[in-house]
Amino acid sequence: MTTRHLPLLTVALLALVTNVAAGEPAATTDWRQFRGDAASGVGHGFPLPGSWNIETGDEVAWRTPIPGLGHSAVVVTGNRVFVTTAVSGREDAGVKVGIYGNIASVDDTTSHSWRLYCLDRNTGAILWNRCLHQGVPRIKRHTKATHANSTPVTDGQRIVISLGSEGLHCFDLDGKRLWKRELGLLDSGYYKVPAAQWGFGSSPILFENTVIIQCDVQQGSHLAAFSLDDGRQLWGIGRDEVPTWSTPTLWRHGKQVQLVVAGYHHSGGYDPRTGRELWKLTGGGDIPVCTPIIADDLVILSSAHGPIRPLRAVRFSATGDITPGSPDKSTEHIAWSLPRDGIYMQTPILYDGLLYACRINGVLSCYLPKTGERIYRERIDGGVGFTASPVAGDGKLFFPSEDGQVHVVVAGKTYKHLATNPLGEQCMATPALSGGLLILRGQRHVVAVGTPCCQPNSTTAAR
Repeated sequence: MTTRHLPLLTVALLALVTNVAAGEPAATTDWRQFRGDAASGVGHGFPLPGSWNIETGDEVAWRTPIPGLGHSAVVVTGNRVFVTTAVSGREDAGVKVGIYGNIASVDDTTSHSWRLYCLDRNTGAILWNRCLHQGVPRIKRHTKATHANSTPVTDGQRIVISLGSEGLHCFDLDGKRLWKRELGLLDSGYYKVPAAQWGFGSSPILFENTVIIQCDVQQGSHLAAFSLDDGRQLWGIGRDEVPTWSTPTLWRHGKQVQLVVAGYHHSGGYDPRTGRELWKLTGGGDIPVCTPIIADDLVILSSAHGPIRPLRAVRFSATGDITPGSPDKSTEHIAWSLPRDGIYMQTPILYDGLLYACRINGVLSCYLPKTGERIYRERIDGGVGFTASPVAGDGKLFFPSEDGQVHVVVAGKTYKHLATNPLGEQCMATPALSGGLLILRGQRHVVAVGTPCCQPNSTTAAR
Protein backbone atom coordinates (compact mmCIF):
# COMPACT_ATOMS: atom_id res chain seq x y z
CA MET A 1 0.00 0.00 0.00
CA THR A 2 1.38 3.44 -0.96
CA THR A 3 1.05 6.58 1.13
CA ARG A 4 -1.59 7.81 -1.34
CA HIS A 5 -3.95 5.12 0.01
CA LEU A 6 -3.43 6.01 3.66
CA PRO A 7 -5.63 8.45 5.57
CA LEU A 8 -4.45 12.04 5.14
CA LEU A 9 -3.64 12.51 8.83
CA THR A 10 -1.52 9.33 8.77
CA VAL A 11 0.42 10.64 5.75
CA ALA A 12 1.07 13.92 7.51
CA LEU A 13 2.28 12.19 10.69
CA LEU A 14 4.55 9.84 8.74
CA ALA A 15 6.01 12.80 6.86
CA LEU A 16 6.70 14.68 10.08
CA VAL A 17 8.39 11.71 11.77
CA THR A 18 10.49 10.95 8.68
CA ASN A 19 11.66 14.55 8.34
CA VAL A 20 12.60 14.92 11.99
CA ALA A 21 14.49 11.61 11.94
CA ALA A 22 16.38 12.69 8.83
CA GLY A 23 17.23 16.11 10.26
CA GLU A 24 15.23 17.86 7.54
CA PRO A 25 13.00 20.90 8.09
CA ALA A 26 9.63 19.98 9.60
CA ALA A 27 6.76 19.51 7.19
CA THR A 28 4.55 22.59 7.02
CA THR A 29 1.68 23.91 4.97
CA ASP A 30 2.96 27.50 5.21
CA TRP A 31 4.70 29.19 2.27
CA ARG A 32 5.10 32.71 3.57
CA GLN A 33 7.29 34.53 1.05
CA PHE A 34 8.70 34.37 -2.46
CA ARG A 35 9.92 30.78 -2.92
CA GLY A 36 8.93 29.78 0.61
CA ASP A 37 11.12 29.25 3.65
CA ALA A 38 14.58 30.82 3.21
CA ALA A 39 13.68 31.39 -0.48
CA SER A 40 14.63 27.76 -1.06
CA GLY A 41 11.74 26.85 -3.36
CA VAL A 42 11.52 23.47 -1.59
CA GLY A 43 8.54 21.86 0.15
CA HIS A 44 9.11 19.03 2.62
CA GLY A 45 7.19 16.02 3.81
CA PHE A 46 4.15 15.62 1.57
CA PRO A 47 3.34 13.67 -1.61
CA LEU A 48 2.87 15.73 -4.77
CA PRO A 49 1.31 14.68 -8.09
CA GLY A 50 3.54 14.18 -11.10
CA SER A 51 0.70 14.62 -13.57
CA TRP A 52 -2.75 16.17 -13.60
CA ASN A 53 -5.42 17.30 -16.06
CA ILE A 54 -7.00 20.74 -15.84
CA GLU A 55 -9.76 19.88 -18.33
CA THR A 56 -10.96 16.70 -16.59
CA GLY A 57 -10.15 17.88 -13.08
CA ASP A 58 -7.92 14.89 -12.36
CA GLU A 59 -5.70 15.79 -9.34
CA VAL A 60 -7.10 19.37 -9.42
CA ALA A 61 -8.13 20.44 -5.91
CA TRP A 62 -9.57 23.79 -6.98
CA ARG A 63 -9.32 26.52 -9.63
CA THR A 64 -10.25 30.12 -8.80
CA PRO A 65 -10.50 32.99 -11.32
CA ILE A 66 -8.63 36.19 -10.41
CA PRO A 67 -9.19 39.37 -12.47
CA GLY A 68 -6.40 41.58 -13.77
CA LEU A 69 -2.72 40.80 -14.30
CA GLY A 70 -0.04 39.73 -11.84
CA HIS A 71 3.23 37.83 -11.79
CA SER A 72 3.39 37.84 -7.98
CA ALA A 73 3.50 34.35 -6.51
CA VAL A 74 0.93 33.20 -3.98
CA VAL A 75 1.80 32.93 -0.30
CA VAL A 76 0.15 30.65 2.24
CA THR A 77 -0.26 30.84 5.99
CA GLY A 78 -2.64 28.65 7.99
CA ASN A 79 -5.72 28.00 5.88
CA ARG A 80 -5.37 31.17 3.82
CA VAL A 81 -3.83 31.80 0.40
CA PHE A 82 -2.97 35.36 -0.66
CA VAL A 83 -2.39 36.77 -4.14
CA THR A 84 -2.16 40.28 -5.58
CA THR A 85 -3.31 41.62 -8.92
CA ALA A 86 -3.53 44.88 -10.88
CA VAL A 87 -6.75 45.45 -12.80
CA SER A 88 -6.35 47.78 -15.79
CA GLY A 89 -9.03 50.00 -17.24
CA ARG A 90 -8.25 48.46 -20.64
CA GLU A 91 -10.10 45.35 -21.70
CA ASP A 92 -7.22 44.27 -23.96
CA ALA A 93 -4.51 44.50 -21.27
CA GLY A 94 -2.27 41.47 -21.54
CA VAL A 95 1.25 40.06 -21.49
CA LYS A 96 3.36 39.12 -24.50
CA VAL A 97 5.20 35.89 -23.71
CA GLY A 98 8.06 34.26 -25.60
CA ILE A 99 11.79 34.78 -26.08
CA TYR A 100 12.34 38.20 -27.64
CA GLY A 101 14.55 41.23 -27.10
CA ASN A 102 12.01 44.05 -27.21
CA ILE A 103 12.73 46.63 -24.49
CA ALA A 104 9.49 48.58 -25.05
CA SER A 105 7.05 49.59 -22.34
CA VAL A 106 3.27 49.25 -22.38
CA ASP A 107 1.47 52.57 -22.79
CA ASP A 108 -1.54 52.15 -20.51
CA THR A 109 -2.58 55.36 -18.75
CA THR A 110 -5.93 54.08 -17.54
CA SER A 111 -6.72 53.96 -13.85
CA HIS A 112 -5.70 50.66 -12.25
CA SER A 113 -7.01 48.93 -9.15
CA TRP A 114 -4.36 47.02 -7.17
CA ARG A 115 -6.05 44.33 -5.10
CA LEU A 116 -5.19 41.69 -2.50
CA TYR A 117 -7.21 38.46 -2.62
CA CYS A 118 -7.55 35.99 0.25
CA LEU A 119 -8.59 32.44 -0.67
CA ASP A 120 -9.43 29.38 1.39
CA ARG A 121 -6.54 26.92 1.09
CA ASN A 122 -8.76 23.84 1.00
CA THR A 123 -11.46 25.01 -1.42
CA GLY A 124 -10.08 28.03 -3.27
CA ALA A 125 -13.14 30.06 -2.26
CA ILE A 126 -12.54 33.82 -2.14
CA LEU A 127 -12.81 34.85 1.52
CA TRP A 128 -12.26 38.56 0.88
CA ASN A 129 -10.45 41.02 -1.36
CA ARG A 130 -9.25 44.54 -0.64
CA CYS A 131 -8.23 47.50 -2.75
CA LEU A 132 -4.59 48.36 -2.04
CA HIS A 133 -4.35 51.39 -4.34
CA GLN A 134 -6.31 53.05 -7.13
CA GLY A 135 -4.88 55.29 -9.84
CA VAL A 136 -2.78 55.58 -12.98
CA PRO A 137 0.51 53.68 -12.58
CA ARG A 138 3.44 56.02 -11.92
CA ILE A 139 5.82 53.77 -13.87
CA LYS A 140 5.13 51.84 -17.08
CA ARG A 141 5.54 48.07 -17.33
CA HIS A 142 7.38 45.91 -19.85
CA THR A 143 5.29 43.99 -22.40
CA LYS A 144 6.16 40.83 -20.44
CA ALA A 145 5.55 42.31 -16.99
CA THR A 146 2.58 43.41 -14.89
CA HIS A 147 1.97 46.07 -12.25
CA ALA A 148 1.76 43.34 -9.59
CA ASN A 149 5.13 41.59 -9.88
CA SER A 150 6.27 41.54 -6.26
CA THR A 151 5.25 38.62 -4.02
CA PRO A 152 3.76 39.47 -0.59
CA VAL A 153 5.30 38.26 2.67
CA THR A 154 3.58 37.26 5.91
CA ASP A 155 4.56 36.41 9.47
CA GLY A 156 1.34 34.47 10.04
CA GLN A 157 -0.37 37.49 11.59
CA ARG A 158 0.20 40.30 9.09
CA ILE A 159 0.80 40.44 5.36
CA VAL A 160 3.03 43.03 3.65
CA ILE A 161 2.70 43.90 -0.03
CA SER A 162 5.08 46.01 -2.10
CA LEU A 163 3.60 47.78 -5.11
CA GLY A 164 6.83 49.62 -5.93
CA SER A 165 6.00 53.25 -6.71
CA GLU A 166 2.49 52.68 -5.33
CA GLY A 167 3.85 52.04 -1.86
CA LEU A 168 4.32 49.41 0.84
CA HIS A 169 1.09 48.12 2.42
CA CYS A 170 0.36 46.05 5.53
CA PHE A 171 -2.89 44.25 6.41
CA ASP A 172 -3.96 41.75 9.02
CA LEU A 173 -5.20 38.34 7.89
CA ASP A 174 -8.83 39.46 8.04
CA GLY A 175 -8.24 42.26 5.53
CA LYS A 176 -7.90 45.21 7.91
CA ARG A 177 -5.34 47.78 6.80
CA LEU A 178 -2.68 48.34 9.47
CA TRP A 179 -0.39 50.83 7.75
CA LYS A 180 0.91 52.17 4.45
CA ARG A 181 4.36 53.52 3.63
CA GLU A 182 5.20 55.63 0.56
CA LEU A 183 8.43 54.52 -1.14
CA GLY A 184 8.73 57.32 -3.68
CA LEU A 185 9.21 56.87 -7.42
CA LEU A 186 10.88 53.49 -8.06
CA ASP A 187 11.76 53.59 -11.76
CA SER A 188 13.03 50.20 -12.90
CA GLY A 189 14.04 49.68 -16.50
CA TYR A 190 16.99 49.27 -18.81
CA TYR A 191 19.77 51.46 -17.46
CA LYS A 192 21.16 52.04 -20.95
CA VAL A 193 17.77 53.30 -22.20
CA PRO A 194 16.12 55.02 -19.21
CA ALA A 195 12.91 55.68 -21.16
CA ALA A 196 12.30 51.92 -21.23
CA GLN A 197 10.37 51.42 -17.99
CA TRP A 198 9.82 47.78 -17.03
CA GLY A 199 8.10 47.83 -13.64
CA PHE A 200 9.28 47.00 -10.12
CA GLY A 201 9.96 43.35 -9.25
CA SER A 202 11.81 42.80 -5.96
CA SER A 203 9.72 41.26 -3.17
CA PRO A 204 9.86 42.22 0.52
CA ILE A 205 11.21 39.79 3.12
CA LEU A 206 10.98 39.66 6.91
CA PHE A 207 13.74 39.54 9.51
CA GLU A 208 12.69 39.45 13.14
CA ASN A 209 10.13 42.29 13.33
CA THR A 210 11.48 44.09 10.28
CA VAL A 211 10.40 44.38 6.63
CA ILE A 212 13.40 44.63 4.29
CA ILE A 213 13.14 45.72 0.68
CA GLN A 214 15.73 46.06 -2.10
CA CYS A 215 15.09 49.12 -4.27
CA ASP A 216 17.59 49.11 -7.16
CA VAL A 217 16.27 51.66 -9.64
CA GLN A 218 17.39 54.25 -12.20
CA GLN A 219 18.15 56.88 -9.56
CA GLY A 220 18.61 56.50 -5.81
CA SER A 221 19.11 52.74 -5.45
CA HIS A 222 18.99 51.63 -1.82
CA LEU A 223 18.19 48.98 0.76
CA ALA A 224 15.70 49.88 3.47
CA ALA A 225 14.17 48.33 6.59
CA PHE A 226 10.80 49.18 8.12
CA SER A 227 9.07 48.26 11.35
CA LEU A 228 6.52 45.51 10.80
CA ASP A 229 4.42 47.05 13.58
CA ASP A 230 3.84 50.51 12.11
CA GLY A 231 5.92 50.99 8.92
CA ARG A 232 8.52 53.31 10.46
CA GLN A 233 11.82 53.28 8.57
CA LEU A 234 14.51 51.73 10.79
CA TRP A 235 17.50 52.05 8.49
CA GLY A 236 18.39 52.77 4.88
CA ILE A 237 21.62 52.49 2.92
CA GLY A 238 22.38 53.76 -0.58
CA ARG A 239 23.63 51.46 -3.34
CA ASP A 240 25.62 52.41 -6.44
CA GLU A 241 23.51 50.12 -8.58
CA VAL A 242 21.55 49.93 -11.82
CA PRO A 243 17.96 48.58 -11.76
CA THR A 244 17.64 44.99 -10.61
CA TRP A 245 14.64 42.70 -10.00
CA SER A 246 16.13 40.33 -7.45
CA THR A 247 14.67 39.58 -4.02
CA PRO A 248 17.14 39.53 -1.08
CA THR A 249 17.89 36.39 0.91
CA LEU A 250 18.65 35.85 4.60
CA TRP A 251 21.73 33.66 4.98
CA ARG A 252 21.90 31.91 8.35
CA HIS A 253 25.06 30.01 9.25
CA GLY A 254 25.49 28.89 12.82
CA LYS A 255 24.46 31.78 15.04
CA GLN A 256 25.26 34.39 12.41
CA VAL A 257 23.02 35.87 9.73
CA GLN A 258 23.60 37.98 6.63
CA LEU A 259 21.28 39.76 4.24
CA VAL A 260 22.47 38.85 0.72
CA VAL A 261 21.49 40.80 -2.38
CA ALA A 262 22.27 40.31 -6.06
CA GLY A 263 23.40 43.14 -8.33
CA TYR A 264 25.55 44.20 -11.24
CA HIS A 265 27.75 46.80 -9.59
CA HIS A 266 27.11 45.47 -6.11
CA SER A 267 26.14 41.98 -5.09
CA GLY A 268 26.92 41.66 -1.42
CA GLY A 269 26.25 40.82 2.18
CA TYR A 270 24.81 43.21 4.78
CA ASP A 271 23.98 43.15 8.48
CA PRO A 272 20.15 42.86 8.46
CA ARG A 273 19.89 44.72 11.77
CA THR A 274 21.78 47.84 10.69
CA GLY A 275 22.40 47.72 6.92
CA ARG A 276 26.17 47.70 7.47
CA GLU A 277 27.99 46.32 4.41
CA LEU A 278 29.92 43.08 5.05
CA TRP A 279 31.24 42.22 1.58
CA LYS A 280 30.89 43.34 -2.01
CA LEU A 281 31.19 41.66 -5.42
CA THR A 282 31.13 43.59 -8.70
CA GLY A 283 30.41 42.35 -12.21
CA GLY A 284 28.39 39.67 -13.93
CA GLY A 285 25.25 40.02 -15.98
CA ASP A 286 23.96 43.58 -16.13
CA ILE A 287 20.23 42.78 -15.63
CA PRO A 288 20.17 40.84 -12.32
CA VAL A 289 16.94 38.96 -11.60
CA CYS A 290 17.86 35.76 -9.73
CA THR A 291 17.52 35.57 -5.95
CA PRO A 292 20.65 34.39 -4.07
CA ILE A 293 20.46 30.70 -3.07
CA ILE A 294 21.85 29.33 0.18
CA ALA A 295 23.92 26.13 0.19
CA ASP A 296 25.09 25.83 3.82
CA ASP A 297 28.29 27.93 4.04
CA LEU A 298 28.01 29.03 0.38
CA VAL A 299 25.65 31.41 -1.35
CA ILE A 300 25.02 30.82 -5.08
CA LEU A 301 24.76 33.94 -7.24
CA SER A 302 23.55 33.89 -10.83
CA SER A 303 23.21 36.75 -13.29
CA ALA A 304 23.08 37.06 -17.06
CA HIS A 305 22.64 39.47 -19.96
CA GLY A 306 25.76 40.91 -21.55
CA PRO A 307 29.12 39.28 -22.32
CA ILE A 308 29.65 37.77 -18.85
CA ARG A 309 27.02 35.53 -17.22
CA PRO A 310 28.61 33.90 -14.16
CA LEU A 311 27.27 31.26 -11.82
CA ARG A 312 29.40 31.46 -8.69
CA ALA A 313 29.55 30.46 -5.04
CA VAL A 314 30.65 32.86 -2.28
CA ARG A 315 31.82 31.70 1.15
CA PHE A 316 30.10 32.90 4.34
CA SER A 317 33.45 34.15 5.62
CA ALA A 318 33.70 36.71 2.76
CA THR A 319 34.63 40.21 3.83
CA GLY A 320 35.45 43.46 2.05
CA ASP A 321 35.61 43.81 -1.74
CA ILE A 322 35.91 40.23 -3.05
CA THR A 323 35.75 41.07 -6.78
CA PRO A 324 38.21 38.73 -8.55
CA GLY A 325 40.61 39.72 -11.29
CA SER A 326 39.03 37.17 -13.64
CA PRO A 327 35.42 35.90 -13.71
CA ASP A 328 36.50 32.26 -14.00
CA LYS A 329 38.83 32.17 -10.97
CA SER A 330 38.17 30.85 -7.49
CA THR A 331 39.63 32.86 -4.62
CA GLU A 332 39.79 32.87 -0.84
CA HIS A 333 36.20 34.12 -0.81
CA ILE A 334 34.80 32.63 -4.03
CA ALA A 335 34.63 28.84 -3.86
CA TRP A 336 34.00 28.43 -7.60
CA SER A 337 32.90 30.44 -10.62
CA LEU A 338 31.54 29.36 -14.01
CA PRO A 339 31.70 32.47 -16.24
CA ARG A 340 29.13 31.32 -18.85
CA ASP A 341 26.71 29.21 -16.78
CA GLY A 342 24.66 31.94 -15.15
CA ILE A 343 20.94 32.05 -15.91
CA TYR A 344 18.88 35.13 -16.63
CA MET A 345 15.30 34.99 -15.34
CA GLN A 346 14.78 31.91 -13.18
CA THR A 347 16.28 31.55 -9.73
CA PRO A 348 18.30 28.29 -9.44
CA ILE A 349 17.17 25.68 -6.92
CA LEU A 350 19.10 23.45 -4.51
CA TYR A 351 17.33 20.17 -3.81
CA ASP A 352 18.54 16.92 -2.24
CA GLY A 353 22.19 17.94 -2.52
CA LEU A 354 22.09 19.04 -6.17
CA LEU A 355 21.91 22.49 -7.76
CA TYR A 356 19.65 23.00 -10.78
CA ALA A 357 19.68 26.01 -13.09
CA CYS A 358 17.34 26.39 -16.08
CA ARG A 359 17.84 28.96 -18.83
CA ILE A 360 14.99 30.85 -20.45
CA ASN A 361 15.22 28.53 -23.47
CA GLY A 362 14.64 25.45 -21.31
CA VAL A 363 18.25 24.23 -21.11
CA LEU A 364 18.55 22.68 -17.65
CA SER A 365 21.90 22.08 -15.95
CA CYS A 366 22.60 20.10 -12.78
CA TYR A 367 25.68 20.76 -10.58
CA LEU A 368 27.38 19.70 -7.39
CA PRO A 369 26.94 22.81 -5.21
CA LYS A 370 30.21 22.39 -3.29
CA THR A 371 32.44 22.33 -6.37
CA GLY A 372 30.40 23.66 -9.29
CA GLU A 373 30.99 20.45 -11.24
CA ARG A 374 28.31 20.03 -13.90
CA ILE A 375 26.54 16.67 -13.76
CA TYR A 376 24.35 17.06 -16.84
CA ARG A 377 22.92 19.57 -19.29
CA GLU A 378 19.66 18.74 -21.07
CA ARG A 379 16.84 20.65 -22.75
CA ILE A 380 13.30 20.55 -21.43
CA ASP A 381 11.27 19.97 -24.58
CA GLY A 382 8.13 22.00 -25.11
CA GLY A 383 7.01 25.37 -23.79
CA VAL A 384 7.68 28.91 -24.96
CA GLY A 385 10.20 30.50 -22.61
CA PHE A 386 10.90 29.65 -18.96
CA THR A 387 10.67 32.63 -16.61
CA ALA A 388 8.92 31.39 -13.45
CA SER A 389 11.38 29.87 -11.00
CA PRO A 390 11.09 26.14 -10.26
CA VAL A 391 9.95 24.57 -7.00
CA ALA A 392 10.74 21.08 -5.71
CA GLY A 393 9.30 18.44 -3.41
CA ASP A 394 8.55 14.72 -3.20
CA GLY A 395 11.53 13.92 -5.44
CA LYS A 396 10.26 16.14 -8.25
CA LEU A 397 11.13 19.51 -9.80
CA PHE A 398 8.36 21.64 -11.33
CA PHE A 399 9.20 23.99 -14.23
CA PRO A 400 6.34 26.11 -15.66
CA SER A 401 6.83 27.60 -19.12
CA GLU A 402 5.46 31.01 -20.04
CA ASP A 403 2.72 29.51 -22.23
CA GLY A 404 1.51 27.33 -19.37
CA GLN A 405 3.18 23.95 -19.82
CA VAL A 406 4.21 22.68 -16.37
CA HIS A 407 7.11 20.25 -16.79
CA VAL A 408 7.91 17.73 -14.07
CA VAL A 409 11.50 16.48 -13.84
CA VAL A 410 12.70 13.72 -11.53
CA ALA A 411 15.35 14.95 -9.09
CA GLY A 412 18.72 13.22 -9.34
CA LYS A 413 21.98 13.01 -11.24
CA THR A 414 20.34 11.59 -14.35
CA TYR A 415 17.89 13.74 -16.31
CA LYS A 416 14.41 12.22 -16.47
CA HIS A 417 11.38 14.12 -17.75
CA LEU A 418 8.32 12.73 -15.99
CA ALA A 419 5.37 14.66 -17.45
CA THR A 420 4.13 17.81 -19.17
CA ASN A 421 0.92 19.25 -17.72
CA PRO A 422 -0.89 22.02 -19.64
CA LEU A 423 -2.25 24.77 -17.40
CA GLY A 424 -4.43 26.17 -20.16
CA GLU A 425 -3.17 29.74 -19.78
CA GLN A 426 0.02 31.76 -19.53
CA CYS A 427 2.16 31.26 -16.42
CA MET A 428 4.88 33.71 -15.41
CA ALA A 429 4.61 33.36 -11.61
CA THR A 430 6.70 31.06 -9.45
CA PRO A 431 4.54 28.26 -7.94
CA ALA A 432 4.03 27.65 -4.22
CA LEU A 433 3.96 24.38 -2.26
CA SER A 434 1.59 23.93 0.67
CA GLY A 435 1.26 20.49 2.17
CA GLY A 436 0.24 18.21 -0.69
CA LEU A 437 -0.73 21.11 -2.95
CA LEU A 438 1.20 22.62 -5.82
CA ILE A 439 -0.38 26.06 -6.22
CA LEU A 440 0.05 27.67 -9.65
CA ARG A 441 -0.78 31.25 -10.53
CA GLY A 442 -1.78 31.56 -14.19
CA GLN A 443 -2.81 34.68 -16.07
CA ARG A 444 -6.50 34.18 -15.23
CA HIS A 445 -6.69 31.65 -12.37
CA VAL A 446 -5.00 30.38 -9.25
CA VAL A 447 -4.94 26.59 -9.50
CA ALA A 448 -4.18 24.04 -6.77
CA VAL A 449 -3.26 20.51 -7.84
CA GLY A 450 -2.78 17.59 -5.49
CA THR A 451 -4.38 16.86 -2.12
CA PRO A 452 -4.24 19.04 0.99
CA CYS A 453 -2.56 16.38 3.13
CA CYS A 454 -3.32 17.85 6.50
CA GLN A 455 -5.53 20.51 7.95
CA PRO A 456 -3.46 23.57 8.86
CA ASN A 457 -4.05 25.48 12.05
CA SER A 458 -6.91 27.92 11.86
CA THR A 459 -6.07 31.56 11.24
CA THR A 460 -7.17 32.35 14.78
CA ALA A 461 -4.82 29.75 16.24
CA ALA A 462 -1.96 30.96 14.05
CA ARG A 463 -2.44 34.46 15.32
